[in-house]
Amino acid sequence: MAGHVDSALPAGEYVTYRATVSVWSLVPYLFLGFLLVFHGLGVLFFAIAAIKYFSTELAITNRRVIAKFGLISRKTTEINLKKIQNIQIEQSVLGRMFNFGAIVVSGAENPRAKIPGISFPLQFRDELVETQASVEPVCVAT
Repeated sequence: MAGHVDSALPAGEYVTYRATVSVWSLVPYLFLGFLLVFHGLGVLFFAIAAIKYFSTELAITNRRVIAKFGLISRKTTEINLKKIQNIQIEQSVLGRMFNFGAIVVSGAENPRAKIPGISFPLQFRDELVETQASVEPVCVAT
């Protein structure tokens, strides 16, 4: 079964990098799951963590950044590489220790798109910058 990213690619577009949600970013849900496992609520928190982990897709293609969140309800963020003007990384102390964080991408048309809980956010940023640099500039006839 193809994921959202693979099914959303038109001809000529291909994935240059895929990222995953860090298990470390899900520790609060897992911790609450262990605390409440005997009260019946633990399964709910384990399910939330599993849904967040397995239903999130993050990819950089040769044309855009695609982030898909959600299982039943879906939220998708797609940003054209040519429109990206700023990339920020947000990491807490635990995020720095366990190498996860959020990427905040902003551009001309998208004020801010936050992609939270990414494993190896610096690598994601580096891949994004490298892919963006390899995109051919659009020639405008004057």
